[in-house]
Amino acid sequence: MTKNELIDNMALNAGISRKSANKALEALSECIILSLKKGERISLKGLGSWTVYKRAARVGRNPRTNESLNIPSKNTLKFKVSPQLINYLNQKK
Repeated sequence: MTKNELIDNMALNAGISRKSANKALEALSECIILSLKKGERISLKGLGSWTVYKRAARVGRNPRTNESLNIPSKNTLKFKVSPQLINYLNQKK
C-alpha cells in the first residue's frame, strides 16, 4: 500500500476529506518521528511498538579488497509487532 492509497483508505473509513486525512497522517508521522528522535518508545496498541537503540561501533570488511574498516555507532529502530496483530493475521477466514 502506498501513502496515497493509505490516505484514500483513511478518508473513506473516517468519513473525512482526502485533504483532512493527509493532514492527519502528516501530523501522526511528525509526532512519531519527533518522539523517536528524543529516544522515546512509541507504542500503538494492536499494532506494535518502535524502540530506538544504539548499534555499537564495529569493525567491518570491504568485500572487494578484504580491507578492515571501522563502522561507527549509530541509532537505529526495532519494531515489535503486537500479539493482537499476529493473532489477527493468523486467523483462518
